[in-house]
Amino acid sequence: MKNTSFYMISSFFLFFMGLLMFLLGLFFIYFNQIFLLDWEFISYNSMMVTLTFIFDWMSLLFGGCVFFISSMVILYSHSYMISDYNKIRFLYLVLMFIFSMFMLIMSPNLVSILIGWDGLGLVSYCLVIYFQNYKSHSAGMLTILTNRIGDVAILLSIAWMMNFGSWHFFYYLFLYDGWVFYLTILLILAGFTKSAQIPFSSWLPAAMAAPTPVSALVHSSTLVTAGVYLLIRFSSMIYMFNCNFFLILSLMTMFMSGMGANFEFDLKKIIALSTLSQLGLMMSILFLGFPYLSYFHLLTHAFFKALLFLCAGLIIHVMNDTQDIRFMGGLSYQLPFTITCFCISNLSLCGFPYLSGFYSKDLILELSTFSGSNIYIYIIMYISVGLTVSYSMRLIYYTMNLYPNSYSCQNYSEDKLMNFSMIFLVMMSILSGSLLMWMIFMTPTFLILSTFMKLMSLFMVFMGSFLGYELSIFYYNLSSSYLTFYKISCFLGSMWFLPSFSTYILNNNFLNFSFNLNQNLEVGWGELIFSKLSFFYVVVLSKLVHFFYYNNLKIYMVSFFLFALMFFVF
Repeated sequence: MKNTSFYMISSFFLFFMGLLMFLLGLFFIYFNQIFLLDWEFISYNSMMVTLTFIFDWMSLLFGGCVFFISSMVILYSHSYMISDYNKIRFLYLVLMFIFSMFMLIMSPNLVSILIGWDGLGLVSYCLVIYFQNYKSHSAGMLTILTNRIGDVAILLSIAWMMNFGSWHFFYYLFLYDGWVFYLTILLILAGFTKSAQIPFSSWLPAAMAAPTPVSALVHSSTLVTAGVYLLIRFSSMIYMFNCNFFLILSLMTMFMSGMGANFEFDLKKIIALSTLSQLGLMMSILFLGFPYLSYFHLLTHAFFKALLFLCAGLIIHVMNDTQDIRFMGGLSYQLPFTITCFCISNLSLCGFPYLSGFYSKDLILELSTFSGSNIYIYIIMYISVGLTVSYSMRLIYYTMNLYPNSYSCQNYSEDKLMNFSMIFLVMMSILSGSLLMWMIFMTPTFLILSTFMKLMSLFMVFMGSFLGYELSIFYYNLSSSYLTFYKISCFLGSMWFLPSFSTYILNNNFLNFSFNLNQNLEVGWGELIFSKLSFFYVVVLSKLVHFFYYNNLKIYMVSFFLFALMFFVF
């Protein structure tokens, strides 16, 4: 009973806080206000230690979004983690995670951003290794080591900002100086590690070792979106420089993860790769010069991605903890409500007209057409959107297929608390797009395109759905194209070998070097010279001394003659 009350109270409190912040955000948008709350800890002579919070429409809406999703995830976790021995520890970790994200969102000061940034990295490690096994520990180590690169970049940028008079970056966003270039590079490096862009993409699918409610939180509104949010805040400084290189990296991330998800069979990993794809989309439109649009997609994506993970978690829960989609099928009969929510969130991810994902993705695609970029960027952007539809269709096909492929003994029961937590997220997945669009963009965006270019996104959606169906269906009398082009399939399906580059290749040289040192010094020459020979010298000397102790007359006589000879010679 005690555990129940903890989960329920936390969920209610977070929901109330989220509602309050959301309404405050609306108020601040309407009156165009920004509040800076400065809390002074110590003032000694001319030195002040202060904690500063910024309350503007951007931080309040994002904070409200994080708290809403967190409240639903904690309510869901109550049922999901019911049989876990350490469920209160799990709750505390999740609450620490949410608090770290709150610190990051509300800080205009790089030092207090570091507290939230480091807190996210540390608590995410604790959550990834929550299930104590070898795979979880490996995934956690990869996660925290990759994120440490970003933490070091933030630390260096704090040191670099000593050139300014303060760490409050809001005062200096429009100030151009020669050294600001290095600060921008460090911040983009930090954003890229946290948001898992190429070449730091491998930790994000590996972090799927965490419990599913954590994945819902991490992949929707907290850890991975922190990098995008930081770059949105610093966007005025970033646009002073040419961002084409970073734009290409973001597009490549989006393309690579879309391709990888089409070859994957792990349910959680497919959804993780779809998160990576959407992060690439946010970064791409950010580097094209539309920070508010990136922020808009960040919020809409948070709701439907959290819902997608919660549905996936319930499916895994009732499927005897099986994550392989090839064992699923016919779930629309056993889990009707969950599969309905799953389809709504999937369609929203695809950009189905008038769901929340449509409003942001369609606007992003049309504005990227207007950005004046070359045909390469245009084609990769549209192909990536087609691939999103492709793996979403594949996911729906495998889970809702007419005939069940699953094991015979399963627990098909929809949990009431889990379903209740999905209802709010379903409503937000349907309504949040239009709602936020009316609020964030005061004037309607009116774009005039040719018929072909206007219908291009719709055409890619249909092409993607056809490709997804073709990749899913299995013909018994034909050879599989996956096996025919096995090497290409391996390359595309393994994220362009990025996990190997991040792990084996980086460690291999160091491990070989340390192995050679060990063989040559520790157990080779070193042991012979320092360990064995020193012992040998001591043994010989002790024997010699022992020989003198025999009180032999000959030795005394010889030593006397030697001593006398030395005396006469010198």
